[in-house]
Amino acid sequence: MNPSGALPARFRRERVLIIGCGDVGQRAARALGSGRRVRLLALTSSTERNAELRAQGITPLQGNLDDPRSLQRLAGLATRVLHLAPPPSEGQADWRLDPRTRDLVRVLARRSVPVSLVYGSTTGVYGDSQGRWVNEATPTQPKTPRAWRRVDAEASVHWLGRALGVRTSVLRIPGIYAPDRAGGTPRERLQRGTPVLRAQDDVYTNHIHADDLGRACALALWRGRPQRNVNVVDDSQLKMGDYVDLAADLYGLPRPPRIARDAAGDQLPLMLLSFMSESRRLDNRRMKAELRLSLRYPTVNEGLRS
Repeated sequence: MNPSGALPARFRRERVLIIGCGDVGQRAARALGSGRRVRLLALTSSTERNAELRAQGITPLQGNLDDPRSLQRLAGLATRVLHLAPPPSEGQADWRLDPRTRDLVRVLARRSVPVSLVYGSTTGVYGDSQGRWVNEATPTQPKTPRAWRRVDAEASVHWLGRALGVRTSVLRIPGIYAPDRAGGTPRERLQRGTPVLRAQDDVYTNHIHADDLGRACALALWRGRPQRNVNVVDDSQLKMGDYVDLAADLYGLPRPPRIARDAAGDQLPLMLLSFMSESRRLDNRRMKAELRLSLRYPTVNEGLRS
């Protein structure tokens, strides 16, 4: 029998905690809030965000991933956790580690653990595949400090799954875009006239619409298989220059100039150059089969028009 006043499990509300409740986290919250009995919680380090979160039906919890003491209240709090916060960018003793995820996992392991934990990683963990197809069985080959930190975060998350039986899912995410997302389309880049690589030097780039990503995050909390990595990517198969050309045509803007790779170092910002140093095509069959996600924006052609 249930203790006095306790509801049967099927009537209890799930408590979903979102760590890193920015644009994608809020889209996931909207997907979670429709049709499920859930209480939405979000960790925030800024009291200025409290009203914004509450307006969306999300209860704010004060805490900072860079202050482990502030995370203690999270132990045993949530039945499911969506972790979308990035690793620190710099200023730590070992640049290969993600102390934020390590500290979070330690706290979650202290009391009754969540049923599921979903972590938003990056497809950058695969490194450069020289345009070849990549699936979740492909070994990671991180080439940049930020990719190394993501590999460390993935390992921390899956440790929790193996050690304590949490159903952990790592979503490997490519470039996120959406017309209603800040910087979510190439429009500003086109207006600046930023060059792209000529066809023979160009790299394959991969995409997911922010709305589809938010839905994937929500589905993974319930449908993700234990200790699983999943590529969350649409069906587009475009090189970067072709993607920018497509956007230019849709917006009625001039296509960008094409330059050789050996000239790019003098004309492009370092961050953009780092993306142009890796080329891969991502297999999304596991996403479709296991998460059963039906893409609303199967390619960037539909997504940029939305």
